[in-house]
Amino acid sequence: MTSLIRLVRRPVGAGRENETKSYPENHAQKIATKDSVAATRSRSPSTAVRRTRRRPTFATLPPEIHLLIAENLIYPDALSLKHTNRYFFQLVDTGIELKVEWLMERRLLHLECPSDQRCDLGSDLRFCRGSVKLLMQRRREHIECESRPGLGCLIYGTSTCPHARKLRTRVKKWMRLHAVSQTRWAMFVVYLVPLLIGWVWMVGVMMF
Repeated sequence: MTSLIRLVRRPVGAGRENETKSYPENHAQKIATKDSVAATRSRSPSTAVRRTRRRPTFATLPPEIHLLIAENLIYPDALSLKHTNRYFFQLVDTGIELKVEWLMERRLLHLECPSDQRCDLGSDLRFCRGSVKLLMQRRREHIECESRPGLGCLIYGTSTCPHARKLRTRVKKWMRLHAVSQTRWAMFVVYLVPLLIGWVWMVGVMMF
């Protein structure tokens, strides 16, 4: 009877206070369980594989895409790709048709071409001798880019070539046009340095 009276006399807000006191504890427990679930998910093998997965590069592409890219390259670019490694050496074809297409393209662009008598299409080693090697070097160094109005860049296919407007490229182009080899230029600089030193010494003696 006394216990029943105590229950009847218990204030109404006592239960609510217990509920309000237990609410932060329940909320903290829910946050802890969510964090533990997220941690277990992050430790799963699928997420670990995603993190360790590398970005695809040109070498990791399928062989079908490599063939499509190689078929759209001109001879100098195909030759460079062919000599990258053994895989591309067996994959890329630099036969007679590709050589002839490159020569015809140069002829249509009014660029310098090798003579018919000295041009051997049998193999890459025979074909790249003599003037062909120099032509490929000029193209690689952007010397032929913007050689005439409207030509643009021969490597990137753009209307303008930023590399052709550099001072280094212009000096090389001037040396090519005036048939000045790098050996002659180096000899000229070697002979010029003592003359400059002597001239500076004479000026210093005359002034002091």
